[in-house]
Order: sequence, then structure tokens, then C-alpha cells
Amino acid sequence: MKLFSGNANKSLSEEIAKYLETSLGKCDVRRFADQEIFVEIQENVRGEDVFILQSTSYPANDHLMEMLIMIDAVRRSSARRITAVLPYFGYARQDRKAGPRTPISAKLVANLIAEAGADRVLTLDLHAGQIQGFFDIPTDNLFAIPVMSRDVKANYKIDNVMVVSPDVGGVVRARALARRLDAPLAIVDKRRDKPGESEVMNVIGDVNGKDCLLVDDIIDSGGTLCNAADALLANGATSVTAYISHGVLSGGAVARITSSKLKELVITSSIEPTSAVDNAHNIRVISIADLIGEAINRTALEQSVSSLFD
Repeated sequence: MKLFSGNANKSLSEEIAKYLETSLGKCDVRRFADQEIFVEIQENVRGEDVFILQSTSYPANDHLMEMLIMIDAVRRSSARRITAVLPYFGYARQDRKAGPRTPISAKLVANLIAEAGADRVLTLDLHAGQIQGFFDIPTDNLFAIPVMSRDVKANYKIDNVMVVSPDVGGVVRARALARRLDAPLAIVDKRRDKPGESEVMNVIGDVNGKDCLLVDDIIDSGGTLCNAADALLANGATSVTAYISHGVLSGGAVARITSSKLKELVITSSIEPTSAVDNAHNIRVISIADLIGEAINRTALEQSVSSLFD
């Protein structure tokens, strides 16, 4: 088994390698003067089971191309099997035609990964589970819920916790955490009555006196999450903490979170945190290296990955 990492999240890749008691393979990923990407695999991979670690986070297009070129380089070097490991799968939010003459970019990226030469895909908390069906190669979608539940048990009094989905679409994810914590579930229903009017947040469930845990897969601008926290507090919640799988946090999101009423935002290490995230007083990062490392180990040994979540 050999592990190679792109430039998107080297720190996570090194943690995964440490969990697997190995080291990252030697490769050179650099740019020409015109910013074209050049990749050179600097060790023999003939007949090897190769795992390429790369989140397609900002800048998404650069990191996606890095991964595709690395897959091609390894394929042309006669690797036995190639697994693309994407802790964060970019373009996942474009998983359907949202309007006339619009693309389904998640399917396009799935095709690109397969065409580049990947034999398998390993990813974490896809925005929509059905994206697995976009790939014509085996795809394992891991879940951060076990990691989150352990962190909640270590930091909160479970008997006063209520799990909250920030929208109706995220109920399945929130229910999975609520089941592990044996906690009640609430939902924030958002709606806009007229174009141009602000959203009205309705809380479904009694959150009065509860420590609320908002659970979602992606936080980008942070606006919806902050509004949901305000709505929960207005309905009597004692505190609001958010557990999010992928901390995209673009634009002024970090400033918005630090000035919000959120007690804490907990994100996983699927996307390498920026210096602004590291310095934020109410943002904390939990590692998913052990989860991904164990999934890689089981894939290499042809063992069950789904049993990780039983």
C-alpha cells in the first residue's frame, strides 16, 4: 500500500499516514510559470495498491486538477489499484438541475475521476448520498457522526442535549447523531414568503432550556447557521453549538461566526483550516484522520468499511 498526497491538506494526509504507521510517498506536485500543474511520482508504484489523498477545497479547480493528474501519473506507472480519497468532495452541491440549462457538475467531476484512472473512491459526508450513484466505480461514503458523537460526550452533559437539523433536508444526518446520543431531535424550518423578504425561522420541537447541537455537512457563508442559532435562542435554548463536517467558510464567514451567538462551531479536518479559523475563539477543529485511516486500511485488506458505522 502506498499513500500520496496533493497540496490541498498535507497536515491531514500526514496524520492519516501516521495512523497507518507508514509515510507519505514521494511525489513532486508543482506549477509551471503559466500555472499548469506538473506531477512526478518519485518512487516505484508498479503493482501497488495506491491511495491518493486530496480534498477538492479552495481553490477547488486547482486541487481537482492536481488529483486528476496524480491519478493519471500513477495509472501510467502500472499501479495495481488506485483509490481516490477525497475527505471533501467539491462540486457536491451541484447534484441536480436547479434550473433550465444548468449543469450537474457533481456527475461531471465523478466522470473525470473515473476517466483519469481511479478504481475506487473514498469520501466523507457527501452533500447528498445519491452522489454515490454518479460514480461508475465503487464508492465508499464515510460519516463523521461517530467522531462528532465522541466529541459531544466528552464536552457536554448528554442529558440536556437536543440535536437540531438546520433544515428539513438534513434530518437524516441529525437523526443519526441523536440516535447515538439518545437525545431528542428538533428541526429549523426556514421559509421565504415573498421574493426579497428575509427568511422566517420556525423551530419544530421544544428547545426551551436545552443545549442545542446544530448538525450539518457544509458551512460556507455561515448565514443560515447564525440565523438558526438566533431562532433557537429566541425559543428558549440555553446554548447553541454547531457540528459541521466540512468547514468551507468562504468570504467573511469566520468573522460572522465569531460575532454570532454560537457558543462554538466544531468542524472536522476534512478541509485544512486557515489562519483565521485557527485564531477564532469559538471555532474548533476535530481530526478525522483515524476514521479515514481505518477506512483506507480496511479497503487495502478487503474488509468491511460500512461496519465502522454499525
